Amino acid sequence: MTEVNSPRSENCLRKLDRMNKTLRHQEADRVPVSDFFWGGFLRRWRAELNLPESASPYDYYDLDWQCTTPNMDPHIRCFETLNEDETEVTVRTGFGAVLRKKFDQPMPAFLSFDTNTLEKLEALQLDSPADPRRFFAGGDNQIAGVGDGFERNSPPWMDTVRRIHPDFPIYGSVCEAHEMIWRIVGNENVMYWIGEEPERFGAQIERIGDFCVGLAEAQIQAAGGLLDGMVVWGDVAYRKCMLFSPAYWRRWFKPVVKRIVEACHAAGLPVIYHGCGNARKIFEDFIECGIDAYNPLEAKAGLDVAGLRAELGHRLAFCGNMDVQLWANGSFDQIRAEVLRKLEAARGGGLIFQSDHSVPSDISAERYTYVVNLVREFGRYPLELPA
Repeated sequence: MTEVNSPRSENCLRKLDRMNKTLRHQEADRVPVSDFFWGGFLRRWRAELNLPESASPYDYYDLDWQCTTPNMDPHIRCFETLNEDETEVTVRTGFGAVLRKKFDQPMPAFLSFDTNTLEKLEALQLDSPADPRRFFAGGDNQIAGVGDGFERNSPPWMDTVRRIHPDFPIYGSVCEAHEMIWRIVGNENVMYWIGEEPERFGAQIERIGDFCVGLAEAQIQAAGGLLDGMVVWGDVAYRKCMLFSPAYWRRWFKPVVKRIVEACHAAGLPVIYHGCGNARKIFEDFIECGIDAYNPLEAKAGLDVAGLRAELGHRLAFCGNMDVQLWANGSFDQIRAEVLRKLEAARGGGLIFQSDHSVPSDISAERYTYVVNLVREFGRYPLELPA
């Protein structure tokens, strides 16, 4: 598809230049800063600053990039409502997963999965990754609709892309094979089948991986040149180690990641890989795959961007690592010292400053503003950081 580019503001072009130089390990005018925000934080932030319901931190702080998510459901269909009242809703989604969302809690509970045997997974047919409804039609989809909030009939993805494009660098997003497959069969089945049927399950990883690569390629085509990068979502680690052996990941999951990166790079799009937990054992593999930056570098999982920069040099850029627990509970002096210490990793480019996952509701508007202002003050190149 050929998209007619809407004009971009000069400010947006500066942000894009800042992001691209950073990901190429060059020093731009300053260190980019942005984030992902929980709904609870947004409600608190608006109330504390007396802002309207439509107010967004991206606009208010003039942040440097945003991420969007198309419909990645294996089956494109409306939610099947199984139970609903004023406190919660239970639905079956296009992943064939039954989720209960309690409206006063931040995340849903996965209750069951229609695809609960390896035989069912082998028989599972997937809607085309290039189906135009994923990009150009509104409707229900699990990742956009059942998470921190609950939304039915999400707007067409391309409407969101066109709305954001003039003012912010905009990244698409795609799940890698593990992130896709656990949503279909559940974490427990993934672990059992890796142990009991490693080769047989590996064949299904390859098949689901083809679907993920197709989603990336179709998304890029549908956007018609409006995307500036891609986020690959792929949680493969706990707090201290990986979910499964690095050797198994390398055999079955790594080739899919590499193919997604190759598809994005062929279109001129840098790739930020989002992986929770401590996947340090495969950082060299991410570099080999061509990943441009790693996010979110959870401090609570023992990751530290300053140490990683010393270890890996400028072979991998980083996006994140601001400890949200310190952000919420530390003194302002402690926060300042930590921000300045982590900005050391921005020398020579290669650091996008963000939280070590996303901004939760226990961070006040005052504290969020304080950190953004610190990065804006001390993150200008050439860096002049106090000892």
